[in-house]
Amino acid sequence: MQHPEENPWQIVSEKDIYDNPWIGLTEYQVINPAGNPGIYGKVHFKNIAIGVLPLDEEMNTYLVGQYRFALGQYSWEIPEGGGPLGVDPLESAKRELLEETGLKAADWTELQHLHLSNSVSDELCIIYLAQNLQQFEAEPEDTEQLIIKKVPFAELYRMVCDGGITDSVTVAAVLKIRIMQLEGKL
Repeated sequence: MQHPEENPWQIVSEKDIYDNPWIGLTEYQVINPAGNPGIYGKVHFKNIAIGVLPLDEEMNTYLVGQYRFALGQYSWEIPEGGGPLGVDPLESAKRELLEETGLKAADWTELQHLHLSNSVSDELCIIYLAQNLQQFEAEPEDTEQLIIKKVPFAELYRMVCDGGITDSVTVAAVLKIRIMQLEGKL
C-alpha cells in the first residue's frame, strides 16, 4: 500500500508558546484529517540529538550514568548529547564522546537515524559506532554529574533485553549492533 505524500492536516493558525536556547513550543489550531477542528502542539528542537556507542577490540563498551531531570530518575545510557544545527553531526559525536568519557575513536560508522518522539516533536537523532578507542581526560559540561562504567557489550545487550535500560537511543544502538553481529557485519 502506497502512503500519501500530502499533509492531511490543515493549519488554521499558530502561536509560539515557549522558547529557550534548546527548544521551542508552538500551538497550532488545525483541521484534522477527519475534517474536524482541533489543536496540535509541536516541540521544535534546536539541536540534533547525538548518540555514540563506543566499542573496543574486546567488545566492551562504555555507559554513562546520570540523573535525568525530565524523568526524575537515574539512567544508564551510551554517551549522548546535542549537536548544533549546521554543524557536522560527526564532529558533534566526537565532541560528546570525549566530553563524557574521555575517549577518542579512530574509526566512526553512522548506525541509525531516529525521530525520538514524532507525535509531538521534530527531534532527529543520529547514532554512531566509535571504534579503535584511545583514552584521554573526560571534559563533562557543568550541568553533567556523570559516572562512566565499562561493560562487555553482551552485558549491555542483556540489560536492554531485561528492561534495565530504557533510553531509546541506547536501546536502538544496542539492537542495531546486535543485528550487525548476527549478520556478520561487525
